[in-house]
Amino acid sequence: MLVESLSVAALAVVLVCAVVRPFRWPEAAFAVPAAGVVIISGAIPLDDVRDEAARLGPVIGFLAGVLVLAKLCADEGLFHACGTWMARWAARRPRRLLTAVFGLASVITAALSLDATVVLLTPVVFATAARMGALPKPHVYASAHLSNTASLLLPVSNLTNLLAFTATGLSFTRFALLMTLPWLVAIAVEYAVFQRFFAAELDVPVDGGDTADPPEMPLFALVTVVAALAGFAVASAVGVDPAWAAAAGALVLGVRALVRGRTTPVAILRSASPPFLAFVLALGVVVRAVVDNGLGDALGHVLPDGASLPALLGTAAVAGLLANLINNLPAVLALVPLAAPSGPGAVLAVLIGVNIGPNLTYAGSLATLLWRRIAHQHEHDVDLREFTRLGLLTTPAALVLSTLALWASLRLLPV
Repeated sequence: MLVESLSVAALAVVLVCAVVRPFRWPEAAFAVPAAGVVIISGAIPLDDVRDEAARLGPVIGFLAGVLVLAKLCADEGLFHACGTWMARWAARRPRRLLTAVFGLASVITAALSLDATVVLLTPVVFATAARMGALPKPHVYASAHLSNTASLLLPVSNLTNLLAFTATGLSFTRFALLMTLPWLVAIAVEYAVFQRFFAAELDVPVDGGDTADPPEMPLFALVTVVAALAGFAVASAVGVDPAWAAAAGALVLGVRALVRGRTTPVAILRSASPPFLAFVLALGVVVRAVVDNGLGDALGHVLPDGASLPALLGTAAVAGLLANLINNLPAVLALVPLAAPSGPGAVLAVLIGVNIGPNLTYAGSLATLLWRRIAHQHEHDVDLREFTRLGLLTTPAALVLSTLALWASLRLLPV
């Protein structure tokens, strides 16, 4: 009983500190000591710690490669060029700008992960709206929602997907094919609701605004990203860890930037966010301790078995609820081992829940919390009631309809 309470307390401390970030310390400053506490107390045996580290190691390596790749693309001017293109294409029409943000955020989230959308695209959206003279709220909220919703498509789109990818037993390409329809449905639901919810802001006339010619598209960075995505699929097909493809893409852009004097080895290392990588590993150890000391049995009683439509809907609902209670990263770590025996469909339903569900509350995902901090840095107040109301209008509908789309995809492309 003592180790159970200690494990739960450690997880609570990690999650609360990740949300509040006291003293502005990184999440790892609290997660690593918490992991040490559960190890020293015997809440998790050393053999299990080694197993968890071995399981998360390739995921963390892949995440580091993608983070570096995204930052180097930003340094090459890829995001700035996209922002200028959005303003020019929108032609002073806020509704067209919203469409552009939806399209660009969906692609960036899918290809370079939700972190790229939150950290690199959100400031560009602020700048683009200001350049047009449009109200930023609908477009900035879109980057927040799509950083979660649009991360369904590829194993590389979200850390939750990376954590669950191996358990699906699917290839990179098969994963993408099965999740394409749920991805499109979820984005369509968000788009329809946003058009109505922000009608007043989108109908405000825009006078003037800068529609200057966009800068030259950094083709080298764009080609590298496309090649890396192809590499992910090829590596998965031949049994090679996709982390090597991410590392190759980061290496190509990194060497180019170093030769041209645009970055330094220290800056590249910093862009990999070592504290966040340590946080992920420590969180995995703490969650494993909580799961092994009671949470796994409790979730096993409520998580449906099988891949029927009711079971998939139930699994997605449980995952979405748990993501909002304890954050989506612990939720996926706890649920994937329980869902895996029911087959890849059940694991994909978990991902629908933990990726779409966080749009309901601030605490649902670390990406949303980071987005809120970026919004505050741009002196944009985020109203909790408005955020929650928008979440209530989008999240349940997107979750249910995406799960229906997953069920249809599993029937069309049986696994």
